[in-house]
Amino acid sequence: MNARTCLSVILAAGEGTRMKSALPKVLHPVGGLPMVAHVVRAALAAGAGDVALIVGNGAEAVGGAAKAHASGAESFVQTERRGTAHAALSAREAMARGYDDIVFLCGDAPLIAPEAIDGLRKELTGGADVAVLGFRPPDPTGYGRLIERDGVLLAIREEKDCTDEERKNGFCNSGVIAVAGACALPLLDTVGNSNAKGEFYLTDIVEIAHARGLSTHAIEGTYENALGINNRVELAAAEAMWQARKRRQMMLAGVTLIAPETVFFSWDTAIAADTVVEPNVWFGPGVTVAEGVRIHSFSHFEKAVIGAGSEIGPFARLRPGADLRKGVKVGNFCEVKKSVVEDGAKINHLSYVGDATIGAKANLGAGTITCNYDGFSKFHTEIGAGAFIGSNSSLVAPVTIGADAYVASGSVITEDVPDGGLAFGRARQSTKEGRGLELRARLAAAKKK
Repeated sequence: MNARTCLSVILAAGEGTRMKSALPKVLHPVGGLPMVAHVVRAALAAGAGDVALIVGNGAEAVGGAAKAHASGAESFVQTERRGTAHAALSAREAMARGYDDIVFLCGDAPLIAPEAIDGLRKELTGGADVAVLGFRPPDPTGYGRLIERDGVLLAIREEKDCTDEERKNGFCNSGVIAVAGACALPLLDTVGNSNAKGEFYLTDIVEIAHARGLSTHAIEGTYENALGINNRVELAAAEAMWQARKRRQMMLAGVTLIAPETVFFSWDTAIAADTVVEPNVWFGPGVTVAEGVRIHSFSHFEKAVIGAGSEIGPFARLRPGADLRKGVKVGNFCEVKKSVVEDGAKINHLSYVGDATIGAKANLGAGTITCNYDGFSKFHTEIGAGAFIGSNSSLVAPVTIGADAYVASGSVITEDVPDGGLAFGRARQSTKEGRGLELRARLAAAKKK
């Protein structure tokens, strides 16, 4: 990455009106992360030392999303909407601090890659005063065009201001512009508003720079790098592109995805090699999976840790705080929340485990539940190593089941069980011979009435 000092100015003041949402546009998530946070992370990965946000609607929330990844990010409020150059000048104070490079980015373009930003910065290192990221979309309609001659970028022209001949040009503006730090404010201060919209365009700095004899270059990037989000259709398209990128990264890193298009990741999903993920699995934020895990179909995870050699699902749900150690089995229709499950323990089917510690090699039979909530507070259940919990047992917290203890099937356990103890917590069975036939006859007669 470039060693020169760099400020990234992120234009993030867009309203959410076309998203049909009260949520500011740049806070809509892709891969479980707000769009603006994707842009911040890309800027930092490309060597930005500082980040300046241009914010409007929901300024505090937008600034908070950025600060979660760049603690020193500054927010500057755009009080009037008079175009992108006017917005950029809201960060005049930051730009005046003497950076080598200033990179302007769009807060609603979450797929921008660090490599694309770094490519622009390398142009500046090589002597360019202004460098622009261009791309060639399938349909250029609506995009500003990059006007070049003999390899020199002459101007960026908004489509409404283009001539018919210029509109035929398919090389379009991504909105990402890098400027030598010493040139940024002098160029921005010269931008006028003599265009079709009467706005002050950031893109006009290219034509101004060229007229002053400064070096202006364009480099070509991918469509994904330039994709800006203005509605839910485009948001879904960006999500699909991001997921495809993430799936490829996972598979190249040694993770087997049997049906990749059915598996959905979050921005921070971490999975080690030799893990196999079956179809229709969803990874929410904060999930870490160690090596050699088998994840069966239709499972759902969020803020959970899965240890090496474990087997999960099908139809398993791991909620926040689920911490599964090595060789754990959580089977079909099981839910684990805020619980540590030690090495080799098994929760095979139809169970709920919440606010608990399950000891190594303990076995929870089908239908076992920890009753952790009384309507007001949560309570802890402790199950010792090697304990066996019979099917259809309810463990009413707070309660401790000792190591190697045995709980009989169908029990409701309300008191602690010592190590090696055997606990029954059910009513005594009563059998009445012949009464079953009488009951059947009575119910059948009632049904005929």
